[in-house]
This record gives sequence, structure tokens and C-alpha cells, in this order.
Amino acid sequence: MARKKNKLQPAADEDPDGYKLIARNKKAGHDFVLEDRFEAGIVLQGTEVKSLRDGRANLSDSFARLIRGEMFVHEMEIPQYSHGTYNNHEPKRPRKLLLHRREINKLTPQLKEKGLTMIPTRLYFKRGLAKIEIALARGKSKGDKREDLRKKDHEKEMKRYS
Repeated sequence: MARKKNKLQPAADEDPDGYKLIARNKKAGHDFVLEDRFEAGIVLQGTEVKSLRDGRANLSDSFARLIRGEMFVHEMEIPQYSHGTYNNHEPKRPRKLLLHRREINKLTPQLKEKGLTMIPTRLYFKRGLAKIEIALARGKSKGDKREDLRKKDHEKEMKRYS
């Protein structure tokens, strides 16, 4: 008799915690100082999930915005599913994020502060559910970026000679 597969059992390419990375926003750490991080669910259509399972997503120019008490991510690109039909999704549509009310209440006054924004940093599957990590971020100046590069180069040199 065949055994039933446990739904929460990770697939072969996932780690034991059921975590599978889809996309990372590498520019976020370079262009912004990341402060608080939040994990949120995403409201997706069926073909978007299939496209994400293929590992296709782009977070590079995306941002999150609070609209009427709800958080939405904008400019996140999930390409159309290759085998989708007439009901395929729009690649860059705004997608609603699922956050607890207390997290939204915590973010509301901070987002009204000048210079702070919400930036998606990672998109991943966690136990079969699509999740996005968003970070409260403050923009870096050109000098700050150069200073960070100098520090990284110095650390590499120190590791090389030690």
C-alpha cells in the first residue's frame, strides 16, 4: 500500500525547514541602510505561483507602499507562466501583502517619516507558502556607498593576509 506524502515535507531542493529562495534584491543592501525586517505573505494568482516555482522573479526596482491601511508591493516582476492560457497574469501588477495589523500599525508612523521606505529584500517559499521579506530602509548617499565598498575591500585584504 502506498504511503501518503506529508504536505509539509520539504522537496529535494529545499532545506529541512522547508525554505526555498526564489529571488534576492542585491541592490537593496547597496543602495539602502536596512533597519527593521518583516516577513509577509503575498496574495498571488495561480499562474504567478507556477512561475515562482520555476524560480522566475525580479525584485530589483520594487518597493512596498501603504495604501488605505493595507500594504502593497509595486514593480515586482513575475514573468508570465510559459504554459499559461488566456487567464495568465500581468507581470508587474501591484500585489497585496499579508501582514498582521500590529505590524502595519507599527510601520504607519515610520513610513510617514522623511527618507524611510519599504524595500523587498527576498522572495521565497516557506513550507510551501510564498513569502516576501520586506525591510524598512533609509537611502544611502554616494559617500556612504563608497565607504561601504572601502570597508569590504579592507576586510578582504585582511582575510587574504591572515
